[in-house]
Amino acid sequence: MKAKVLFICIHNSARSQMAEAFLNQICGERFEASSAGLEPGKLNLTVVEAMNEIGIDISGNQTKSVFDIFKSGKLFQYVITVCDEASAEKCPIFPGVTRRLHWSFPDPSAIQGTHGQKLERTRQIRDLIKDQVQKWCDEVCEVEA
Repeated sequence: MKAKVLFICIHNSARSQMAEAFLNQICGERFEASSAGLEPGKLNLTVVEAMNEIGIDISGNQTKSVFDIFKSGKLFQYVITVCDEASAEKCPIFPGVTRRLHWSFPDPSAIQGTHGQKLERTRQIRDLIKDQVQKWCDEVCEVEA
């Protein structure tokens, strides 16, 4: 049975969406990833573009509320916040969670500048998230092996 992982950020528009996509791609045989936001917004189109560049299409994804998921009673083995510390503290505590982790990444939605500058910085954040997911998958799979 796959371990369920929930990635949480503020709007579920960028960081948590990328982390969900990477975990399902890199370690999909071991984990089932979902994502949600404290205040669901609109999917970040620059993030969609940056993910498309590496062959991952998230354009059809919907943003989801962490509180709706919490109320649904769904259980997760891991809840991973990918926002800043202050925002992470606002996340609900899920029943039955065995591990709660925090990975802080810059918010692509806060990037200023031209489209090209935003895309370049978003690529850097995308790659940081991918590297963290890969590292975590390697560690968890090694420990459980």
